[in-house]
Amino acid sequence: MKIKIKKIHPDAIIPSHAHAGDAGLDLYTVEAFELEPGERKSIPLGIAMEIPEGYVGLLWDKSGLSHKYGIKSFGGVIDSGYRGEWHAGVMNLSDKYFKFEKGQKVIQLLIQKVEYVDFDEVAELSDSTRGDKGFGSTGK
Repeated sequence: MKIKIKKIHPDAIIPSHAHAGDAGLDLYTVEAFELEPGERKSIPLGIAMEIPEGYVGLLWDKSGLSHKYGIKSFGGVIDSGYRGEWHAGVMNLSDKYFKFEKGQKVIQLLIQKVEYVDFDEVAELSDSTRGDKGFGSTGK
């Protein structure tokens, strides 16, 4: 699949896979920034893309940042019709200050096919073994 990408910022880095076979494409900061404990920021990534119709861009945490440093992403869904600059929402959930360097990996992108659905409103749903048992239904 080919996806058109435009650099909004001259120092933007084109997304890339760190290893062959990786699902996520790394996205990079275009500027250095700091996050105090508990602070949340929207970080410009310096790029815009043209995701093909029928696909979506999903932004997810970088596992090393989240597990080692408590940096949580709030990326969300990038629809195929969006053509503006991409941003990464990040929050420092730790009790320590964290500094991102310019050009550092901040979030990862998954491109996935979208399944379009039609809803059929009904008065009742079919029975299942689980039924309406929700949170904690397995006893753990």
